[in-house]
Amino acid sequence: QVQLVESGGGLVQPEGSLRLSCVASGRIFRINAMGWYRQAPGKERELVATIVSGGSTNYGDSVKGRFTISRDNAKNTVYLQMNSLKPEDTAVYYCHGDRIDYWIGSVLRMNNEVWGQGTLVTVSS
Repeated sequence: QVQLVESGGGLVQPEGSLRLSCVASGRIFRINAMGWYRQAPGKERELVATIVSGGSTNYGDSVKGRFTISRDNAKNTVYLQMNSLKPEDTAVYYCHGDRIDYWIGSVLRMNNEVWGQGTLVTVSS
C-alpha cells in the first residue's frame, strides 16, 4: 500500500521559517499531484499548496508570497518551505497525494487519494 509520511513540524517563532517534508512509500510509478492542507482547531481543513508532476503549483490565498511548494519526483517527496510564519499558521499540516499509480507485481493500480498522518506546526513567541 502507498503511504505518506510527513516530517518537519514543530514550534517556531513568528516571522520564523520551517520546512516540511512528505515522502511517499511503496512501489510507486507516478503521482499526479501532491499537496499540503492544514486544519486548525475548530476550523475546516483548507488548501495550503499543491503541485502536479509537471511542476505547476497552486497556493491558498493566505500563504501566497510566504510559502513555496516543491517536489522531487525521483524521491517521491514533496516539500513545503514556510517563511514569515504567523500565529494564524498554527495548525496540523497534512500531506496529500492524488491519483497515485503503483505496482502490485506486474500490475498497475491506483489510489485516488492518500492522506498522511499530519504534523503539528505551532507559531508562537
